[in-house]
Amino acid sequence: MGTMRTDLFDFDLPEGRIALRPAEPRESARLLVVRPGHSPELEHRSVGDLADILRAGDQVVVNDTKVIAAQMSGRRLGRDTEPKISVTLIKRLDGSRWQALAKPAKKLAAGDVVRFGDEGKVCFLGQLDATVEDKGEAGEITLAFAFHGPVLDSAIAERGEVPLPPYIAGKRKPDERDRADYQTMFAREEGAVAAPTAGLHFTDALTAKLRARGVGIHTVTLHVGAGTFLPVKVDDTAEHKMHAEWGTVSAETADALNAARKNGGRIVTVGTTSLRLIESAAAQDGTIQPFSGDTAIFITPGYRFRAADIMLTNFHLPRSTLFMLVSAFSGLETMQRAYAHAIASNYRFYSYGDACLLFHPPG
Repeated sequence: MGTMRTDLFDFDLPEGRIALRPAEPRESARLLVVRPGHSPELEHRSVGDLADILRAGDQVVVNDTKVIAAQMSGRRLGRDTEPKISVTLIKRLDGSRWQALAKPAKKLAAGDVVRFGDEGKVCFLGQLDATVEDKGEAGEITLAFAFHGPVLDSAIAERGEVPLPPYIAGKRKPDERDRADYQTMFAREEGAVAAPTAGLHFTDALTAKLRARGVGIHTVTLHVGAGTFLPVKVDDTAEHKMHAEWGTVSAETADALNAARKNGGRIVTVGTTSLRLIESAAAQDGTIQPFSGDTAIFITPGYRFRAADIMLTNFHLPRSTLFMLVSAFSGLETMQRAYAHAIASNYRFYSYGDACLLFHPPG
């Protein structure tokens, strides 16, 4: 991939523009339609209009990953003091072991036990203990829990909170509403620590309208990792290391998308996660292959898209890999104009915010 200065992807986002709750109903969120090279280039619609904007034969691809209640607080046992430790579970390793991020990680060493208590929770198990098996340099640890399988899952769900993005969690505490709000209607496969947020706009009413229009809806799975929240800290995009995330595209979905594309249907990826997975699964000629494994694809301007024709996505933060991706898709100057226009028009940003529908520039 080409090298580009990270500060090209910077812009001023006023504090109050980050949405703290989703639109009600969800599909009433605003939708900025971005068609580079058309006149007008930008058009204000709402997500509920999606069925009118797309055409029969188009295929919508959504991510069916499910966010785990992954934020837990506990205390270290077995030494003189019992400091508070907060943990974000990021990847299930097997029935009783998880990869996690711990804060403050410097208080933990291999062999320590962390006890996740039952403060204020009606609990069938009392406390939940986990042993630190292993510790990496960036604060990541391996936790071996005292329970296994479904019992462990319910203990985590009972004690865990939804891991809201830092930009929202810094302004208010996660609550019961977030358990529903921060999960898409398609969520089936547990394993994400962040929601594929473009999918949050969909409702039964909207999917019924799309199907009535002759638009297909297909699922893929990409477990969104904690890396999605990280700003790019290096000065040059070529030096940024993308976190790998696990995904799968079934043979059935691949076949349906390839068949539709042969007949002139367009592939509409809902969210950057679906887009990155479809691009990872596509051959040079754009044919989508079944896929199962890790992807660390990092898409910046200059990338040649193989399979995704249209993208529905939220408004992303300055300097994020996600703003780089949308700039690759529709052009940096177009996206700078679109974002400036969105900010001036009071669009709501980020996970609970409004959306844009992006097209490729002509040619």
